[in-house]
Order: sequence, then structure tokens, then C-alpha cells
Amino acid sequence: MVPVANLLAFSVAALVIIVVPGPGVLFAIGRALALGRRAALLSVLGHAVGVLVSLLLVAIGLGAILTASALALTLVKFGGALYLIYLGVQAIRDRKSLRAALDAQAPAQRDTRVLRQGVIVGITNPKAIIFFSAVLPHFIDPAAGSYVLQLLVLGAIFLVIALISDSAWALGAAAARGWFARSPRRLEAVGATGGAMIVGLGASVALSGAAK
Repeated sequence: MVPVANLLAFSVAALVIIVVPGPGVLFAIGRALALGRRAALLSVLGHAVGVLVSLLLVAIGLGAILTASALALTLVKFGGALYLIYLGVQAIRDRKSLRAALDAQAPAQRDTRVLRQGVIVGITNPKAIIFFSAVLPHFIDPAAGSYVLQLLVLGAIFLVIALISDSAWALGAAAARGWFARSPRRLEAVGATGGAMIVGLGASVALSGAAK
């Protein structure tokens, strides 16, 4: 088990990294503005599941390979960036249908699609792979037991903090969206804004590789 001192130190470090608004937060906010509270929370959950996959990859050694291979990391980075840009463009194109979406109940398949999109964004998140493979090991005590188990414990703490923080940002953005929803024109504007934020996030990932 990870020593208590290491757990506390890591929790503080993870909290600082997560709560400061970054690309991951912008993704949650963009989804909230474009699609509403339910879709935003599903996107946050899906993103966390995708990041969990990255954690498991690191735990079995693939994270080290991606970190060492510039080509592999570049492919992951641009794959995620292109997918984010695609989601943003779709949100902009669908902005006029947001009013109808508010008045109608979203089908279960739509929820599944939104969740799946969040998972893909999380899996193609290069910073998650780098963080888990390069930062987490510094908080592991070799004398405290299994390396893999400690890695998974620290990663789980990171994911819990991220889920709480990203959900809070998503709920705040969704609440602001409710005010815009009183006017079809405002709602179209907020849908376009959310889409533009996601497109900008994709461009940021492509240029810098930074994504929470």
C-alpha cells in the first residue's frame, strides 16, 4: 500500500493540476454549453473511463513505450485532436436543433453515443499517459509493496478528484446554459460557443499535446 505521506503529497499535487481550468475542463464546459447538463456529465464520466484505460496501459508498461516513442505519442495526440475538432464542428452544425432537443427527451442511444465520445477523448489524451507514466512513479515507495498496485491506487485518487472537479465545472456551465435557453437565438449562440471551445481545444491538443 502507498505510504500515507505519499498519498497526501500526491493528492495535493493532483488537486492543483486538476482544479485549474485546462483543456479537460474546457471539454466539459463546451459539452455543457452545446448539449446540456446530462450530456456534459456523461461526457465527464466517459472521459474518466478513457483516462482509466490510459492508467491501465501505463500499469502494464505501454505508457512507457508511448512516452519513449515520439511517433506513437504524436499519433495519439493528433488522433485525439482531430476527434475533438470533429465533435466541435458537429456541435456548431447542430446548434439550431438545440431548442428541439430541450423540449424532447433524449433517447438512450444518444446517451450511449455521448458517453462513447467522452471515452474516446479520454483514451486519446496524451497528457494523461505522460502524467501517469512520468509523475505517478515519483510517489511510489518500492518498499511498500507492489508497484502496479500503488500505481493503480494513485491513479484512482486522480480520477476521483478529476470526476468531482470536472462535474462541478460542467454543472456550472449547464446552469448558465439554462439562462440562454430562454431565447432560441441565445441558445444557438451558446451551442456555437460550446462547439467553438471544443474545436479550439482540439487545435490546442494538436499544437501542444496538452490535455487533462
